Amino acid sequence: MNVPVSTSAPIFPTSGSGIPTSTFSAVDYVVFALLLALSLAIGLYHAWRGWGQHTIGQLLMADRQMSCFPVALSLLATFQSAVAILGVPSEIYRFGIQYWFLGCSYFLGLLIPAHIFIPVFYRLHLTSAYEYLELRFNKAVRLCGTVTFIFQMVIYMGVVLYAPSLALNAVIGLDLWLSVLTLGIVCAIYTALGGLKAVIWTDAFQTLVMFLGQLAVIIVGSAKVGGLGRVWEVASQHGLITGIELDPDPFVRHTFWTLAFGGVFMMLSLYGVNQAQVQRYLSSRTEKAAVLSCYAVFPCQQVVLCMGCLIGLVMYIYYQDYPKSVQQINTAPDQFVLYFVMDLLKGLPGLPGLFVACLFSGSLSTISSAFNSLATVTMEDLIRPWFPFSEVQATRVSKILAFGYGLLCLGMAYISSQMGPVLQAAFSIFGMIGGPLLGLFCLGMFFPCANPIGAIVGLFAGLITAFWIGIGSIVTNMGSGMAPSPPNGSSLSLPSNLTIIPTTTLLPTTTVSKPVGLQQLYSLSYMWYSAHNSTTVIVVGLIVSLFTGGMRGRTLNPRTIYPVLPKLLSLLPLSCRLRQMSRPRGFSADKISTPTSRKV
Repeated sequence: MNVPVSTSAPIFPTSGSGIPTSTFSAVDYVVFALLLALSLAIGLYHAWRGWGQHTIGQLLMADRQMSCFPVALSLLATFQSAVAILGVPSEIYRFGIQYWFLGCSYFLGLLIPAHIFIPVFYRLHLTSAYEYLELRFNKAVRLCGTVTFIFQMVIYMGVVLYAPSLALNAVIGLDLWLSVLTLGIVCAIYTALGGLKAVIWTDAFQTLVMFLGQLAVIIVGSAKVGGLGRVWEVASQHGLITGIELDPDPFVRHTFWTLAFGGVFMMLSLYGVNQAQVQRYLSSRTEKAAVLSCYAVFPCQQVVLCMGCLIGLVMYIYYQDYPKSVQQINTAPDQFVLYFVMDLLKGLPGLPGLFVACLFSGSLSTISSAFNSLATVTMEDLIRPWFPFSEVQATRVSKILAFGYGLLCLGMAYISSQMGPVLQAAFSIFGMIGGPLLGLFCLGMFFPCANPIGAIVGLFAGLITAFWIGIGSIVTNMGSGMAPSPPNGSSLSLPSNLTIIPTTTLLPTTTVSKPVGLQQLYSLSYMWYSAHNSTTVIVVGLIVSLFTGGMRGRTLNPRTIYPVLPKLLSLLPLSCRLRQMSRPRGFSADKISTPTSRKV
C-alpha cells in the first residue's frame, strides 16, 4: 500500500472553491443510488446468511474458501481508489504517456509476490501478515510492524474518503458531508456485518462499475473527437506520445528506469506485504488459487492503466476541438477531469451518474479494505494475544472493531477538512511507510542472520529517512513556490495502490536551477522512495544484526526463510546442477535446501 510522494508539493482544495457548473438529473441520482443499494445488499446478504453461526475465521478470512476470480477483482479494487481514476488522466493530459511505462513494473511487481511472499505466508497459515514477524523475530517486532501499519491506514482512510467527495462537491454540487456520511456509514455496515467475504464480493461488483464508467467516457469521448485513430494522431503531433526516456538520473521525475524499476518496489509494498492484500491471498481455498489470483491481476492492471491513459488523451483532443470555459481553464487538475466528464456526458442521462458511481466504487472498495484489514490486525496482533476470548466473543469484538474504524474514518474525514495545506503531508505520510515495512519483511525472509534488534533498528532507520526526505521535499517545494495554487482549484492526486498516482502540481513557467546538496536529495523521484527506504531498512538491519551477534543463541524457524540460493541454483542448466550436487556434502544444494523445503 505504499503510495509514492512526488517531488513537487500538491495543494488541496478548499470547500467552496468554485461554483458547480454541472448538475445531476433524476436518472443520474438513481444510478448512483443503485450502486450504494447493491453494495449494501451484497454485504447484508453475507451477513444474514448463517446469521449467528459466523466464526472469527469466516468473518476475518472468509473461512479460507474464496475462489480465484473474486479474489483477483478484489485485489485490483483494493487500492484503485477514486483519485486513481481522476489522477491518471490528469497526468497523461499534462505530461504525456511516459507514465504508461509504469505498467512494465507490474510484471515483476506481481511475479515476486506470487512465487515468494504468497508461498511463505500461505504455508504458515497466517491471519495477520504481522504474525510472520513474530515467527521470524519476536513479539516486539510484530508489535512495531502492526502499530506502523495502523498509523498508516488510519491517516489514509479518512483522507481517501474526504478528498473525492470534496472534488465532486466542487464540480457537480453534490453535498459534501452527505456524500461523506453516506459512503462511510454504508461501507462500515457491510464491512462489519458481512466480514471479508462481503468485502471481496462488493469489491468485485465495484470493479465492474469502475470499468463500465471509464469505458463509457472512452467510447463517448472518442466518438465525439473522430475516433481513436485521430486521438493518437493529434496526440503524436502535440508531443504527448513520446519515446522511452532512458535517462538514469534518479532525480528525474519520470523515466523508463524510475517507472519500470522503481515501480517494482512500490508494487511489492502493495501486493507483497500489505495486510489488505495478504489477507485476500490467505482467504483463497488453496495456495494455487492465491497464486492464480495474483497472476490474474496483471492483465487487469494493464487494462486499467491503458483506460486511464486513453481518457487523458481523449480529454486533450476534446479540448483541442471544443473551447474551455473560464472555470475549466482556472480549475485544478483533479477537478478538471470531472469537469471534462460532465461536459462530455451532458445530455446523456444516466452516464454522468455512472461515472460518479465509478468514482464512489473506487472509494468504497478502498475504504472497506482498510476497515477490514485494520480490524483484523487489531484483533489478531493487539487483542487476542493478551485476551483469550471465546469464538463468539471474538466474532462480536471483530464486528465492533470494523464498525468502530468506520466511525473513526468519518472523524478522520472531518479532521482532513480542517487540515488545509497540511493535508498534503497526510498523503505523504501514507506513502512513506510502505517502503520501510517492505524492507522489514525482506530482511526477515531473505537474510537468516538478521535478528530482532537489527529488525527494529532497521525499521526505525527506514522510517526516519523516509520522513526526512518526504517531508523535506514538501517543505522545500512549498518554500520555493514550485507549486502555485491555481485560482478556485487545487492540484490533488491521492494515493492508489494499483496504478500509483503521482502527487504533482502544475509545472512552473520559469526555469528552475538544478538543486544541489540536500536540496538535490529532496528532489529524488518519488518512484524511488520505496526502493530507497526499504534498502535502508535492510542495510541498517544487517549491520546492527552482525554487530549484535546475528541469530547466535536464538531459534530460527526455517519456514520463515525463503531459500534464495537453492531457488537460484534450480534455474541453472541440468549439467551445472549435477556438478553442484557432486560436490562434498557440506556444499550440496540439496543439503542447503533441506531445512526450508519441509512441508507445513
